[in-house]
This record gives sequence, C-alpha cells and structure tokens, in this order.
Amino acid sequence: MRHRLAVIGLGIMGRRMLENVLQHPAFEVSGAWDPSAESVAKTREAMPHVAIRSSAEAAMQGADVVYLACPPGPRKSYALQAAAAGQGVFMEKPLGTDLLQSRDLVAQLAKGRLPGVVNFTQAASRGFEELHRAMAAGEAGEILGIDIVVNYPAWPRAWQKDADWLRFRHEGGYTREVISHFLFLAGRFLGPLSLQQASPRYPQDTALCELDMLARLTTADGKPVTVMATTGGQQPDRQEVTVRGSRANHQFREFFQLWRSDGGPWVEALDWRTEDPRTSALQRQLSEVDLWLRGQPHKLATAEEALAVQELVEVMLVGKG
Repeated sequence: MRHRLAVIGLGIMGRRMLENVLQHPAFEVSGAWDPSAESVAKTREAMPHVAIRSSAEAAMQGADVVYLACPPGPRKSYALQAAAAGQGVFMEKPLGTDLLQSRDLVAQLAKGRLPGVVNFTQAASRGFEELHRAMAAGEAGEILGIDIVVNYPAWPRAWQKDADWLRFRHEGGYTREVISHFLFLAGRFLGPLSLQQASPRYPQDTALCELDMLARLTTADGKPVTVMATTGGQQPDRQEVTVRGSRANHQFREFFQLWRSDGGPWVEALDWRTEDPRTSALQRQLSEVDLWLRGQPHKLATAEEALAVQELVEVMLVGKG
C-alpha cells in the first residue's frame, strides 16, 4: 500500500514536492491546501488532478503523513495537529523563529507515534553518500574544518519571488533558508557546533532581512566552521561548502555537485549531469520518508537536528561579538 501524503503550503517548495510525490511509487496525494488563490491556481494549472481542499484540516484528513511547506509562523500549529492525529510530520525548515516555541514543538513531537523529520534536502543526497564513503575509506584524511561561502546578487532569488515573506527579517532571510542547510551538513560530518562569533549586516529598512553574514563556529574539539555570506553586485549565485581534509578537500557546489582536490585542480567527484538534480534529490528524500514511515533506519534530518541548527541561526541573526 502507498502512503497517503497531504501538502500544506503550495508555494514553490510545496509544488515541487507535489510533483515528486506524484512520481514516487511509495506515495499518493491525499489532499493539498494553501490560503493563496494564486498558489492554488498555479497548482491546478500544473497538476489538475491533485485534490485541493477547502482548509488545511480538510487536506490533512485521512493522510498518513503531512508535509508542511508553509511559512514558519503557522508550522507548529499544523505539526501538532498532525501529530495528535497519529500522522507523520515532515517539515520544511526552520521549525520556527521563536526558539521557545520550537523547543516545545520538538518536545511534543518526540511524544508522538512517529518522531518528526525535516526536509534538509542534502541528507539523502549522492554527495553526502560519497563524502561519507571517502571519509570512511580514509581518502579525505583528518577533517580539519568546513568553509561556507554564499554570494547572491539579490535575495530572494528570482525563482523565489512568489514567497514574499523570504525578504523580511521576521521569518525570512537566507541565513535561515540557505545557511541552515550547510550548518546541518557541518553538524552531520563534524558533530555539534558552538557559535563563537557572528556579525550580520542589515539594510536601513528594519523590516528587511540580512544583507551579509560573517560567522565562526567550532566543534567540541576546536575544529572551525566559517561562514562568509554576502548579497549585492553582479554575478551568478554562489553556494560553496568546502570540507577540508589533510589528504583531500571536498566541495559541494549548488547543493548537488561534489568536487574534489588533493592539492591540484578541482575535479568532479560525481557525475551529476546524468539526471535532473532537483528531481533526484527529492526522489531520494521521499524514499527515506518511506523508510521512516515504515519504522526503518533512514537518513532524514531529525527535529532535534533541525532545532540545533535553528539555535545557531537565530543567535547568528542577532550577532555575537
């Protein structure tokens, strides 16, 4: 039998997930909902056979798992409704922007039939798999630290413009939306992180999100994780995470590419041109969701891991000297 999945939030992420759920043999869509007439219209145009319900509660009814792609504000309420009904809770990050509320959410989800999981899309990626293999084989040597570099000409990016909330300081910003993915990566490979310094820069309009972010974090044994992120100027988007090793460095580019250097030029560690990377990543994530729902070991980010990332991110956004 296939898992019945409900989607709450039909912005760009919700629609992408819907498209992939419809392609995955382990799932069927039980219902979807969004308060935006524009988002509903786009969903109906692209996927006319999806049942779009009159409310979130109606969309969630009868589902085995609820995927939450709504903005952070209402996420806790929907997550707890789903957990109370015995449904699996599969969420976008961040869990929220209020740390006390997010801690309470994680504590309550831990009591449910299934622990909540979070869609850090690299968790089941081929790149993660290959880096784990290289580390286990000793090819990378001792891991010395991780460098995170992000440059955007503008935020939100062009394909995110429908999600207007991303440009505001209250819930949006690329530190929450993008840097969080890379802090999750660092935590997966290095262990828990502590924030040592953070220096955000904001525009004069206090309603808008950060322009730049410089930060330094460390592991329990002092290995550094550095963040340098900026917006403005004219160039392609740049998203690079370099895992530095004593024998070889590995670099993630644009989430799905993995490159390697042993001191010479960068070479591709994976052939990523043989498939659509976004589709591949979400299909692999859904296969892990299937394992999770069946009580099997999986690679998905736990709610506890997502909370650890949020704890770092929210302090970074305030700044730490």
